[in-house]
Amino acid sequence: MGKEKLLLPLGDRPVIAHSIGALREAGVSEIVAVTRPEGTALRDHIRQYQVTSVVNPDPASDMAGSVRSGLPFITGDTVFVFPADYPLISPATLRAMLAAPDSAIVIPRCHGRRGHPVLFPYPLLKEINTVPTLRDIISRHQDNVRYVDVPDTGILLDMDTPEDYLRMCALFHIAD
Repeated sequence: MGKEKLLLPLGDRPVIAHSIGALREAGVSEIVAVTRPEGTALRDHIRQYQVTSVVNPDPASDMAGSVRSGLPFITGDTVFVFPADYPLISPATLRAMLAAPDSAIVIPRCHGRRGHPVLFPYPLLKEINTVPTLRDIISRHQDNVRYVDVPDTGILLDMDTPEDYLRMCALFHIAD
């Protein structure tokens, strides 16, 4: 987008505040935010939310690279892999996912479409150190995947372009 999209305003707060706020409201106390090396402004901003900030040394890596960077800082039994550019995810969705068995990989679905975040048991997520992608972990453990059907379209909406951001702002005001 040419600028730090997670610091763009969405209502009265930056995008990142909505993502962190949804996790907190769902009862998640330990949050590890993985940022790019050039994400100094984002790291400075998120200090106020009492999250652990970790730098992914490879800015060109995918989500699996970010998970590999953050994994050593995680102490919980289950881990949300939560792309922060999905700021409209409802805390109720996160709570519904947390209600699934701890041993399951939990994926939210809305109108039959899979979305984000994905909740992993920590022991399974550690496999990211031996496989290329998160999809590989999910494929390896298909019998352990649980879908949670939710009415939350926020699980399907990310912000990758200026047009996505404008759509997000419009939807945020509709939901306000």
